[in-house]
Amino acid sequence: MSDEQRPDLESSLPAPYQSGGKRKAPTRTSHTVAKVLLSSMMVLAMITGLGVTFLYRHLNGNLHVEDVSAQLGDNRPQPVEVEGPQDPLNILVMGSDTRDGEGNNIDGLTGDGERSDTTILIHLSADRQTAYGISIPRDTLVDRPECVNDDGDTLSGGSSQMWNAAFAVGGPACTIKQFEALTNVRIDNYVKVDFAGFRNMVDAVDGVEVCVPEEIDDREHGILIKEGTRTIDGREALAYVRVRHGVGDGSDIGRIKRQQAFVAAMVNKVVSGNTLARPDRLIGFLNAATSSLTTDIQNIAQIAKIGYQFKDVGLKRIQFVTVPFQYSTAYPGRVELLPEAEDLWEKVRNDSPLGRLRDGAISADNPLGASPSATQSASPSDGASSPSASTSPTTTPSEDESAAEAAAAREAVGLCA
Repeated sequence: MSDEQRPDLESSLPAPYQSGGKRKAPTRTSHTVAKVLLSSMMVLAMITGLGVTFLYRHLNGNLHVEDVSAQLGDNRPQPVEVEGPQDPLNILVMGSDTRDGEGNNIDGLTGDGERSDTTILIHLSADRQTAYGISIPRDTLVDRPECVNDDGDTLSGGSSQMWNAAFAVGGPACTIKQFEALTNVRIDNYVKVDFAGFRNMVDAVDGVEVCVPEEIDDREHGILIKEGTRTIDGREALAYVRVRHGVGDGSDIGRIKRQQAFVAAMVNKVVSGNTLARPDRLIGFLNAATSSLTTDIQNIAQIAKIGYQFKDVGLKRIQFVTVPFQYSTAYPGRVELLPEAEDLWEKVRNDSPLGRLRDGAISADNPLGASPSATQSASPSDGASSPSASTSPTTTPSEDESAAEAAAAREAVGLCA
Protein backbone atom coordinates (compact mmCIF):
# COMPACT_ATOMS: atom_id res chain seq x y z
CA MET A 1 0.00 0.00 0.00
CA SER A 2 1.49 3.35 -1.04
CA ASP A 3 1.56 6.44 1.19
CA GLU A 4 -1.06 7.98 -1.09
CA GLN A 5 -3.37 5.01 -0.55
CA ARG A 6 -2.94 4.72 3.22
CA PRO A 7 -5.98 6.08 5.06
CA ASP A 8 -5.55 8.78 7.70
CA LEU A 9 -7.77 7.28 10.39
CA GLU A 10 -7.11 10.11 12.84
CA SER A 11 -8.95 12.52 10.53
CA SER A 12 -11.85 10.23 9.66
CA LEU A 13 -13.64 9.43 12.91
CA PRO A 14 -16.30 8.22 12.54
CA ALA A 15 -16.84 9.52 9.00
CA PRO A 16 -16.09 9.97 6.24
CA TYR A 17 -14.57 6.53 5.81
CA GLN A 18 -11.67 6.22 3.42
CA SER A 19 -10.77 3.42 1.06
CA GLY A 20 -7.39 1.92 0.44
CA GLY A 21 -7.73 -1.78 1.10
CA LYS A 22 -5.47 -4.11 -0.84
CA ARG A 23 -7.41 -6.56 -2.96
CA LYS A 24 -6.28 -10.13 -2.43
CA ALA A 25 -6.68 -12.96 -4.87
CA PRO A 26 -9.81 -15.03 -4.16
CA THR A 27 -9.12 -17.73 -1.61
CA ARG A 28 -11.34 -20.72 -0.91
CA THR A 29 -12.73 -20.63 2.58
CA SER A 30 -15.06 -22.80 4.54
CA HIS A 31 -18.26 -23.53 6.29
CA THR A 32 -21.38 -22.72 8.00
CA VAL A 33 -22.28 -20.40 10.83
CA ALA A 34 -21.92 -17.38 8.62
CA LYS A 35 -24.49 -15.73 10.81
CA VAL A 36 -21.71 -14.42 13.01
CA LEU A 37 -21.45 -11.59 10.49
CA LEU A 38 -23.88 -9.47 12.47
CA SER A 39 -21.73 -9.50 15.58
CA SER A 40 -18.63 -9.05 13.43
CA MET A 41 -20.05 -5.91 11.84
CA MET A 42 -21.01 -4.38 15.15
CA VAL A 43 -17.51 -4.81 16.47
CA LEU A 44 -15.80 -3.83 13.23
CA ALA A 45 -17.51 -0.46 13.56
CA MET A 46 -15.07 0.23 16.41
CA ILE A 47 -12.07 0.03 14.09
CA THR A 48 -12.48 3.68 13.14
CA GLY A 49 -12.16 4.62 16.79
CA LEU A 50 -8.83 2.83 17.27
CA GLY A 51 -6.89 5.26 15.11
CA VAL A 52 -4.04 2.79 14.58
CA THR A 53 -2.88 2.69 10.99
CA PHE A 54 -0.82 -0.48 11.28
CA LEU A 55 -3.82 -2.34 12.70
CA TYR A 56 -6.00 -1.09 9.87
CA ARG A 57 -3.47 -2.32 7.33
CA HIS A 58 -3.18 -5.70 9.04
CA LEU A 59 -6.93 -6.27 9.21
CA ASN A 60 -7.39 -5.00 5.68
CA GLY A 61 -4.81 -7.51 4.53
CA ASN A 62 -6.83 -10.31 6.14
CA LEU A 63 -9.82 -9.77 3.84
CA HIS A 64 -10.42 -11.95 0.79
CA VAL A 65 -12.27 -9.71 -1.67
CA GLU A 66 -14.26 -11.18 -4.57
CA ASP A 67 -16.47 -8.86 -6.63
CA VAL A 68 -19.17 -11.01 -8.27
CA SER A 69 -21.19 -8.16 -9.83
CA ALA A 70 -20.16 -9.13 -13.37
CA GLN A 71 -21.65 -12.60 -12.79
CA LEU A 72 -25.00 -11.16 -11.69
CA GLY A 73 -25.75 -9.20 -14.88
CA ASP A 74 -28.11 -6.25 -15.26
CA ASN A 75 -31.50 -7.97 -14.87
CA ARG A 76 -31.72 -7.67 -11.09
CA PRO A 77 -34.45 -6.50 -8.70
CA GLN A 78 -34.64 -2.77 -8.19
CA PRO A 79 -34.86 -1.40 -4.63
CA VAL A 80 -38.26 -0.16 -3.47
CA GLU A 81 -38.38 3.44 -2.31
CA VAL A 82 -39.15 3.45 1.41
CA GLU A 83 -39.40 6.06 4.12
CA GLY A 84 -36.27 6.61 6.14
CA PRO A 85 -33.08 8.62 6.38
CA GLN A 86 -31.20 5.96 4.39
CA ASP A 87 -31.92 2.98 2.17
CA PRO A 88 -32.48 -0.41 3.83
CA LEU A 89 -29.47 -2.71 3.71
CA ASN A 90 -29.62 -6.38 2.65
CA ILE A 91 -26.56 -8.60 3.14
CA LEU A 92 -26.59 -12.27 2.13
CA VAL A 93 -24.43 -14.41 4.40
CA MET A 94 -23.28 -17.84 3.28
CA GLY A 95 -21.20 -20.64 4.66
CA SER A 96 -19.47 -23.52 2.98
CA ASP A 97 -18.56 -27.04 3.97
CA THR A 98 -15.24 -27.20 2.14
CA ARG A 99 -12.35 -28.40 4.30
CA ASP A 100 -9.68 -26.56 2.30
CA GLY A 101 -7.80 -23.71 3.97
CA GLU A 102 -5.79 -23.46 7.15
CA GLY A 103 -7.69 -24.60 10.22
CA ASN A 104 -10.69 -25.88 8.27
CA ASN A 105 -9.79 -29.55 7.77
CA ILE A 106 -11.59 -30.66 10.91
CA ASP A 107 -12.34 -34.24 9.85
CA GLY A 108 -10.14 -35.15 6.87
CA LEU A 109 -12.91 -34.67 4.27
CA THR A 110 -10.79 -32.70 1.79
CA GLY A 111 -11.13 -32.57 -1.98
CA ASP A 112 -14.91 -33.04 -1.99
CA GLY A 113 -16.00 -29.69 -3.37
CA GLU A 114 -17.93 -27.00 -1.56
CA ARG A 115 -21.54 -26.61 -0.53
CA SER A 116 -23.42 -24.00 1.48
CA ASP A 117 -25.18 -25.37 4.55
CA THR A 118 -26.15 -21.94 5.87
CA THR A 119 -27.77 -19.02 4.09
CA ILE A 120 -29.13 -16.04 5.98
CA LEU A 121 -30.35 -12.64 4.86
CA ILE A 122 -29.43 -9.83 7.25
CA HIS A 123 -31.77 -6.87 6.84
CA LEU A 124 -31.07 -3.49 8.44
CA SER A 125 -34.03 -1.11 8.41
CA ALA A 126 -33.95 2.30 6.73
CA ASP A 127 -34.27 4.05 10.10
CA ARG A 128 -31.35 1.95 11.42
CA GLN A 129 -33.40 0.93 14.47
CA THR A 130 -34.11 -2.74 13.66
CA ALA A 131 -32.11 -5.66 12.29
CA TYR A 132 -33.21 -9.22 11.63
CA GLY A 133 -31.77 -12.34 10.09
CA ILE A 134 -33.84 -14.71 7.93
CA SER A 135 -32.56 -18.28 7.55
CA ILE A 136 -33.29 -20.37 4.45
CA PRO A 137 -33.00 -24.15 5.05
CA ARG A 138 -30.43 -25.83 2.85
CA ASP A 139 -32.95 -28.54 1.81
CA THR A 140 -35.50 -26.01 0.46
CA LEU A 141 -36.74 -26.92 -3.04
CA VAL A 142 -36.58 -24.00 -5.47
CA ASP A 143 -36.28 -23.27 -9.18
CA ARG A 144 -32.65 -22.39 -9.80
CA PRO A 145 -32.06 -19.85 -12.60
CA GLU A 146 -29.18 -19.91 -15.03
CA CYS A 147 -26.08 -18.35 -13.55
CA VAL A 148 -22.51 -17.53 -14.54
CA ASN A 149 -19.40 -18.89 -12.84
CA ASP A 150 -16.19 -16.95 -12.24
CA ASP A 151 -14.80 -18.16 -15.59
CA GLY A 152 -17.73 -16.57 -17.41
CA ASP A 153 -19.36 -19.89 -18.32
CA THR A 154 -23.16 -20.12 -18.20
CA LEU A 155 -24.46 -22.77 -15.81
CA SER A 156 -27.86 -24.29 -16.51
CA GLY A 157 -30.70 -23.94 -14.03
CA GLY A 158 -33.28 -26.49 -12.99
CA SER A 159 -36.63 -26.99 -11.25
CA SER A 160 -37.15 -28.50 -7.79
CA GLN A 161 -33.49 -28.06 -6.92
CA MET A 162 -32.13 -28.06 -3.37
CA TRP A 163 -31.27 -24.59 -2.18
CA ASN A 164 -27.62 -25.34 -1.41
CA ALA A 165 -26.96 -26.81 -4.87
CA ALA A 166 -26.61 -23.27 -6.29
CA PHE A 167 -23.53 -22.67 -4.16
CA ALA A 168 -22.08 -26.04 -5.15
CA VAL A 169 -22.34 -25.33 -8.87
CA GLY A 170 -21.69 -21.60 -8.97
CA GLY A 171 -20.55 -20.27 -5.59
CA PRO A 172 -21.81 -17.04 -3.99
CA ALA A 173 -22.86 -15.44 -7.30
CA CYS A 174 -25.20 -18.31 -8.17
CA THR A 175 -26.71 -18.26 -4.68
CA ILE A 176 -27.32 -14.51 -4.92
CA LYS A 177 -28.91 -14.97 -8.35
CA GLN A 178 -31.15 -17.69 -6.94
CA PHE A 179 -32.12 -15.61 -3.91
CA GLU A 180 -33.03 -12.57 -5.98
CA ALA A 181 -35.06 -14.67 -8.43
CA LEU A 182 -37.01 -16.24 -5.54
CA THR A 183 -37.62 -13.13 -3.44
CA ASN A 184 -37.32 -10.12 -5.76
CA VAL A 185 -35.15 -8.62 -3.00
CA ARG A 186 -31.92 -7.00 -4.21
CA ILE A 187 -28.77 -8.00 -2.36
CA ASP A 188 -26.42 -5.13 -1.54
CA ASN A 189 -23.46 -7.19 -0.35
CA TYR A 190 -22.53 -10.77 0.44
CA VAL A 191 -20.23 -12.47 2.93
CA LYS A 192 -18.86 -16.00 3.19
CA VAL A 193 -17.31 -17.31 6.44
CA ASP A 194 -15.13 -20.32 7.34
CA PHE A 195 -14.66 -22.83 10.19
CA ALA A 196 -11.41 -21.46 11.57
CA GLY A 197 -12.61 -17.86 11.70
CA PHE A 198 -15.74 -18.82 13.61
CA ARG A 199 -13.81 -20.89 16.15
CA ASN A 200 -11.26 -18.11 16.65
CA MET A 201 -13.96 -15.45 17.09
CA VAL A 202 -15.54 -17.47 19.89
CA ASP A 203 -12.19 -17.92 21.60
CA ALA A 204 -11.38 -14.22 21.18
CA VAL A 205 -14.35 -13.32 23.41
CA ASP A 206 -13.46 -16.06 25.93
CA GLY A 207 -16.32 -18.31 24.85
CA VAL A 208 -20.08 -17.98 24.56
CA GLU A 209 -22.75 -19.18 27.01
CA VAL A 210 -25.22 -21.83 25.84
CA CYS A 211 -27.91 -23.88 27.52
CA VAL A 212 -28.01 -27.57 26.56
CA PRO A 213 -31.13 -29.34 27.93
CA GLU A 214 -29.61 -32.82 27.66
CA GLU A 215 -26.23 -34.28 26.82
CA ILE A 216 -25.34 -34.21 23.11
CA ASP A 217 -23.59 -37.46 22.30
CA ASP A 218 -22.46 -37.88 18.69
CA ARG A 219 -19.09 -39.46 19.31
CA GLU A 220 -19.15 -41.00 15.83
CA HIS A 221 -18.40 -37.46 14.64
CA GLY A 222 -16.24 -36.57 17.64
CA ILE A 223 -18.90 -34.53 19.44
CA LEU A 224 -19.78 -34.79 23.13
CA ILE A 225 -21.31 -31.79 24.91
CA LYS A 226 -22.51 -32.07 28.51
CA GLU A 227 -25.94 -30.77 29.52
CA GLY A 228 -26.45 -27.55 31.44
CA THR A 229 -25.85 -23.83 31.07
CA ARG A 230 -22.21 -23.01 30.62
CA THR A 231 -19.66 -21.19 28.51
CA ILE A 232 -18.16 -23.17 25.63
CA ASP A 233 -14.95 -22.42 23.77
CA GLY A 234 -14.42 -22.25 20.02
CA ARG A 235 -13.81 -25.97 19.52
CA GLU A 236 -16.97 -26.96 21.37
CA ALA A 237 -18.92 -24.13 19.73
CA LEU A 238 -18.03 -25.38 16.28
CA ALA A 239 -19.24 -28.85 17.25
CA TYR A 240 -22.41 -27.43 18.80
CA VAL A 241 -23.49 -25.47 15.73
CA ARG A 242 -22.70 -28.36 13.36
CA VAL A 243 -24.23 -31.30 15.23
CA ARG A 244 -27.55 -32.81 14.11
CA HIS A 245 -27.60 -36.37 15.45
CA GLY A 246 -28.41 -37.04 19.08
CA VAL A 247 -29.97 -33.64 19.76
CA GLY A 248 -33.54 -32.37 19.41
CA ASP A 249 -35.41 -33.83 16.46
CA GLY A 250 -32.21 -34.47 14.51
CA SER A 251 -33.29 -32.24 11.63
CA ASP A 252 -31.46 -29.49 9.78
CA ILE A 253 -34.27 -27.15 10.88
CA GLY A 254 -33.40 -27.87 14.51
CA ARG A 255 -29.75 -27.17 13.78
CA ILE A 256 -30.73 -23.82 12.23
CA LYS A 257 -32.57 -22.79 15.41
CA ARG A 258 -29.60 -23.76 17.58
CA GLN A 259 -27.29 -21.79 15.32
CA GLN A 260 -29.60 -18.78 15.58
CA ALA A 261 -29.62 -19.06 19.38
CA PHE A 262 -25.83 -19.36 19.50
CA VAL A 263 -25.22 -16.36 17.26
CA ALA A 264 -27.78 -14.33 19.23
CA ALA A 265 -25.85 -15.22 22.40
CA MET A 266 -22.60 -14.23 20.72
CA VAL A 267 -24.04 -10.89 19.62
CA ASN A 268 -25.27 -10.37 23.18
CA LYS A 269 -21.83 -11.00 24.64
CA VAL A 270 -19.99 -8.84 22.12
CA VAL A 271 -22.36 -5.90 22.48
CA SER A 272 -23.35 -6.02 26.15
CA GLY A 273 -20.23 -7.65 27.60
CA ASN A 274 -16.81 -6.10 28.04
CA THR A 275 -15.45 -7.09 24.62
CA LEU A 276 -15.51 -3.52 23.33
CA ALA A 277 -13.74 -2.24 26.46
CA ARG A 278 -10.95 -4.83 26.31
CA PRO A 279 -8.39 -4.00 23.56
CA ASP A 280 -6.97 -7.54 23.66
CA ARG A 281 -10.38 -9.11 23.13
CA LEU A 282 -11.43 -6.54 20.57
CA ILE A 283 -8.30 -6.88 18.44
CA GLY A 284 -8.42 -10.67 18.68
CA PHE A 285 -12.07 -10.68 17.63
CA LEU A 286 -11.42 -8.30 14.73
CA ASN A 287 -8.45 -10.37 13.56
CA ALA A 288 -10.47 -13.60 13.63
CA ALA A 289 -13.49 -12.02 11.94
CA THR A 290 -11.59 -10.44 9.07
CA SER A 291 -9.49 -13.57 8.51
CA SER A 292 -12.66 -15.59 8.02
CA LEU A 293 -14.40 -13.34 5.49
CA THR A 294 -14.70 -13.56 1.73
CA THR A 295 -16.81 -10.64 0.58
CA ASP A 296 -17.49 -8.04 -2.09
CA ILE A 297 -17.09 -5.26 0.50
CA GLN A 298 -13.88 -3.69 -0.70
CA ASN A 299 -12.00 -2.91 2.52
CA ILE A 300 -12.12 -2.53 6.27
CA ALA A 301 -13.18 1.12 6.04
CA GLN A 302 -16.32 0.16 4.11
CA ILE A 303 -17.08 -2.68 6.53
CA ALA A 304 -16.63 -0.24 9.42
CA LYS A 305 -19.00 2.19 7.75
CA ILE A 306 -21.64 -0.55 7.50
CA GLY A 307 -20.97 -1.67 11.06
CA TYR A 308 -21.37 1.87 12.35
CA GLN A 309 -24.94 1.86 11.02
CA PHE A 310 -25.86 -0.86 13.54
CA LYS A 311 -24.92 1.34 16.51
CA ASP A 312 -28.51 2.31 17.43
CA VAL A 313 -30.03 -1.17 17.08
CA GLY A 314 -30.76 -2.49 20.58
CA LEU A 315 -30.40 -6.17 21.42
CA LYS A 316 -34.19 -6.57 21.66
CA ARG A 317 -34.49 -5.43 18.05
CA ILE A 318 -31.97 -7.95 16.71
CA GLN A 319 -33.96 -11.09 15.93
CA PHE A 320 -33.54 -14.29 13.94
CA VAL A 321 -36.35 -16.11 12.11
CA THR A 322 -36.67 -18.92 9.56
CA VAL A 323 -38.59 -18.50 6.31
CA PRO A 324 -42.07 -20.15 6.59
CA PHE A 325 -41.86 -23.72 5.28
CA GLN A 326 -43.35 -27.19 5.36
CA TYR A 327 -41.80 -30.61 4.82
CA SER A 328 -42.34 -31.91 1.31
CA THR A 329 -44.62 -34.90 0.76
CA ALA A 330 -43.48 -35.36 -2.85
CA TYR A 331 -39.79 -35.30 -1.92
CA PRO A 332 -39.31 -36.77 1.58
CA GLY A 333 -36.59 -35.05 3.56
CA ARG A 334 -36.91 -31.84 1.56
CA VAL A 335 -38.54 -28.52 2.43
CA GLU A 336 -41.08 -26.44 0.51
CA LEU A 337 -41.84 -22.78 1.19
CA LEU A 338 -45.32 -21.82 2.35
CA PRO A 339 -47.36 -18.95 0.80
CA GLU A 340 -46.50 -16.91 3.92
CA ALA A 341 -42.92 -16.81 2.63
CA GLU A 342 -43.99 -14.33 -0.04
CA ASP A 343 -45.54 -12.17 2.70
CA LEU A 344 -42.16 -12.21 4.42
CA TRP A 345 -40.26 -11.19 1.29
CA GLU A 346 -42.78 -8.40 0.64
CA LYS A 347 -42.11 -7.03 4.11
CA VAL A 348 -38.37 -7.14 3.43
CA ARG A 349 -38.83 -5.33 0.11
CA ASN A 350 -40.96 -2.64 1.73
CA ASP A 351 -38.86 -2.46 4.91
CA SER A 352 -41.96 -3.24 6.98
CA PRO A 353 -42.11 -4.71 10.51
CA LEU A 354 -42.39 -8.51 10.43
CA GLY A 355 -45.43 -8.62 12.74
CA ARG A 356 -46.71 -12.18 13.27
CA LEU A 357 -44.05 -13.52 10.94
CA ARG A 358 -41.73 -12.85 13.87
CA ASP A 359 -43.46 -15.46 16.06
CA GLY A 360 -40.89 -17.89 17.42
CA ALA A 361 -38.02 -15.50 16.69
CA ILE A 362 -34.84 -15.77 18.72
CA SER A 363 -33.86 -12.41 20.14
CA ALA A 364 -30.34 -11.27 20.98
CA ASP A 365 -31.52 -9.86 24.31
CA ASN A 366 -32.73 -13.27 25.54
CA PRO A 367 -31.04 -16.03 23.50
CA LEU A 368 -31.02 -18.70 26.22
CA GLY A 369 -34.69 -18.58 27.22
CA ALA A 370 -38.06 -18.62 25.49
CA SER A 371 -38.32 -15.69 23.11
CA PRO A 372 -40.41 -12.73 24.25
CA SER A 373 -43.95 -12.30 23.02
CA ALA A 374 -44.56 -10.09 20.02
CA THR A 375 -45.70 -7.22 22.23
CA GLN A 376 -42.79 -7.50 24.60
CA SER A 377 -40.26 -7.39 21.76
CA ALA A 378 -41.99 -4.75 19.68
CA SER A 379 -39.85 -2.04 18.17
CA PRO A 380 -40.97 1.58 18.05
CA SER A 381 -42.04 1.07 14.44
CA ASP A 382 -44.38 -1.71 15.60
CA GLY A 383 -46.38 0.75 17.67
CA ALA A 384 -44.93 0.27 21.17
CA SER A 385 -44.35 3.64 22.79
CA SER A 386 -41.92 2.35 25.40
CA PRO A 387 -40.82 -0.90 27.10
CA SER A 388 -43.23 -0.21 29.96
CA ALA A 389 -46.12 0.27 27.55
CA SER A 390 -45.50 -3.16 26.02
CA THR A 391 -45.37 -5.11 29.27
CA SER A 392 -48.47 -6.06 31.24
CA PRO A 393 -48.34 -7.01 34.95
CA THR A 394 -50.59 -9.98 34.23
CA THR A 395 -50.82 -12.55 31.47
CA THR A 396 -53.87 -13.84 29.67
CA PRO A 397 -54.55 -17.52 28.97
CA SER A 398 -53.61 -16.97 25.31
CA GLU A 399 -50.25 -15.50 26.38
CA ASP A 400 -49.67 -18.51 28.64
CA GLU A 401 -50.49 -20.83 25.73
CA SER A 402 -48.12 -18.94 23.44
CA ALA A 403 -45.35 -19.19 26.03
CA ALA A 404 -45.97 -22.92 26.41
CA GLU A 405 -45.87 -23.39 22.64
CA ALA A 406 -42.63 -21.42 22.42
CA ALA A 407 -41.07 -23.53 25.17
CA ALA A 408 -42.17 -26.77 23.48
CA ALA A 409 -40.76 -25.57 20.16
CA ARG A 410 -37.39 -24.80 21.74
CA GLU A 411 -37.25 -28.18 23.46
CA ALA A 412 -38.04 -29.95 20.18
CA VAL A 413 -34.91 -28.54 18.55
CA GLY A 414 -32.61 -29.06 21.52
CA LEU A 415 -32.80 -25.64 23.19
CA CYS A 416 -33.58 -24.90 26.81
CA ALA A 417 -36.98 -23.40 27.50
